[in-house]
Amino acid sequence: MKSETHESQNSIVKVNAISRAFGAFNALDNISLNINKGEQVVICGPSGSGKSTLVRTLNGLETIDSGSIEINGITLENKENILNEIRLHVGMVFQSFNLFPHLNILENLILAPMKVKKITRKEAEEIAYNLLKRVHITEQALKYPASLSGGQQQRVAIARALAMAPEILLFDEPTSALDPEMVGEVLEVIKELAQSGQTLICVTHEMNFARAVASRIIFMEKGKIYSDQKPDSFFDEENDPRIKAFLGRINH
Repeated sequence: MKSETHESQNSIVKVNAISRAFGAFNALDNISLNINKGEQVVICGPSGSGKSTLVRTLNGLETIDSGSIEINGITLENKENILNEIRLHVGMVFQSFNLFPHLNILENLILAPMKVKKITRKEAEEIAYNLLKRVHITEQALKYPASLSGGQQQRVAIARALAMAPEILLFDEPTSALDPEMVGEVLEVIKELAQSGQTLICVTHEMNFARAVASRIIFMEKGKIYSDQKPDSFFDEENDPRIKAFLGRINH
């Protein structure tokens, strides 16, 4: 097991000894973690290791049984006003896009900023078009989700998350629902976000992407953080045999 020190005064996410059980299954087992502003953190590990559960706790989609989580100075609690405040700081991109099928792409992007931030439609549309340009999909603005490919829908989902200008973006296996030929276009957009300095926390099994984008790679197993390292250390051929075995399976 390897771990490197990452706590600093610039920590935007502070996770302190959190646990979460589903019956007899310990999805998260006494996890502590600090993430600094501007870091790009990839979380990987075998199925059932707690990766998605951990990410979902960071914006209150999953509750914790014990411990504490602090996001941008706010202690996360299962109260509507606190959750709403947390979600202003944390955007989430899911596996399955979660776009509103009855709204066109532009309307999907402007809904939350107008409703939550109370900005005008004109302001919201300007933001939306800039974000659609950023994810290379401006020409789809007036189409409906069903007419877009999976890769295009996921890029829209990323733009929608960015429309709220979150300090932190969470990704839960953003390419797992995509056909293989669409994976690259989504990962390229996330890579561009990483290069811009956006704080990212991404659950993924795309290890080439992790090597190129991550400032840290967290390896989880059995509800615990087994390793927390910089990419060069994580991918070192002399690394821990457990990680070598995982990488061997992923790459074949």
